[in-house]
Amino acid sequence: MNITFLGGTQTVTGSKYLVETQSTKILIDCGLFQGYKWLRQRNREPLPLDIATIDAIILTHAHLDHSGYIPAFYKKGYRGPVYTHPGSLALCEILLPDSGHIQEEDAKFYKKHQIGKHDSPEPLYDEQTAKECLSLFHEVDFEQPFKVGDVEIKLQSAGHILGASSVIIKAQGKVIGFSGDVGRPDDIVMHPPSKLPKLDLLLLESTYGDRLHSREDPYHQLAKVVNDTAHKGGVLLIPSFCVGRAQTLQYMLARLIVDHKIPKLPIYIDSPMAIKVSDIYCRHRQQHKLNTQQCQLMEAMNTYVKSVEDSKALAGIRVPHIIIAGSGMATGGRILHHMKHLLSDHRTTLLFSGYQAGGTRGAKLIRGEATVKIHGDWIPVKAKVDMIEGLSAHGDHQDILNWLMESDLDKNTPIILVHGEEPALESFRDYLNQHSPFQASVATYKSILRL
Repeated sequence: MNITFLGGTQTVTGSKYLVETQSTKILIDCGLFQGYKWLRQRNREPLPLDIATIDAIILTHAHLDHSGYIPAFYKKGYRGPVYTHPGSLALCEILLPDSGHIQEEDAKFYKKHQIGKHDSPEPLYDEQTAKECLSLFHEVDFEQPFKVGDVEIKLQSAGHILGASSVIIKAQGKVIGFSGDVGRPDDIVMHPPSKLPKLDLLLLESTYGDRLHSREDPYHQLAKVVNDTAHKGGVLLIPSFCVGRAQTLQYMLARLIVDHKIPKLPIYIDSPMAIKVSDIYCRHRQQHKLNTQQCQLMEAMNTYVKSVEDSKALAGIRVPHIIIAGSGMATGGRILHHMKHLLSDHRTTLLFSGYQAGGTRGAKLIRGEATVKIHGDWIPVKAKVDMIEGLSAHGDHQDILNWLMESDLDKNTPIILVHGEEPALESFRDYLNQHSPFQASVATYKSILRL
């Protein structure tokens, strides 16, 4: 059996792992590369595989860095099955067409304003292609084994977001685990990840391999930012991942208002996708911690902004308010229009609430850049840029080590680290090798592991 690392190596994006036995080929995840331009360019490069020979795609979860290349795969001719949890399919039905739509709109905008080097910029795929690829998806519940060729596969809950899975495969006498993105034991919304079984090899995510999450109360942090911004008479802009993070923020803000920890400011959820995702979370209550009453509270305290016209109208509001809009790393979406309008106002607070991959606007702003490029214009940053710690949907290195130690892994189980930037990977490898019985190594792009 061979495993080829086609993404999610030395980066947190583009996750793709090709598993080959003598008779079967499956792809674990099929994600978009994001962030640095040199990474995004990989999305346009030919994959070193024959799509016609792939028997199935196994999707760990719906985030675009894991799912977002499936429409491009479909566009190139793939017509095999995509197996994933029902929660992930429900989210992909929103995320993938939205990704295609955004690419179409960006291409039109760049062409109209002659931004970039191409006379006629084209999207990687369009909304219609993304909708069509959904016909390939097949739902698989957690702990329900199924087979693709000579490979037996099982999904188990990884926490993180709705439907997120670790993938366990059995083939040719080997049992191999693909962690997917691993959630936290004390997440506000999601349940902890399920324990791993005995494995001959584990591919382990390393997003936060070089750090520990803040133990400061995230409710206290959020309340302080809201109150400080309201006192200045400004607007609180929160770029948010539409899946998971937006729902957590909605619930936290509602709780803070009910508990009289913050004033009852207008809260606008300016993301049609986040609105739809919130509805999905409320329909899949068995998969997370929020009950019916808490879901209703989350919805009652927020104003959902669906149309472009209503989104533009927010610029005319003159009283302190809160806007939550995609995307979480400020790489696209409606948040860019609000940032373009409000970043030059010293009363504004721009609050990030999660990981910012290298090369994204979010990473540059957190680093303290004085200007940021949006839609071809350089915008001066006079706003306060802040970060709320403790809301990450990923476990930190101690959370993940605890998860490994509580699982049924043998102490000599080899671990290959993936889905992390180089400092995190190197740090996590050293941490595991020094403080655990496991021996870890780091995967490299396009390398092949023969088992």
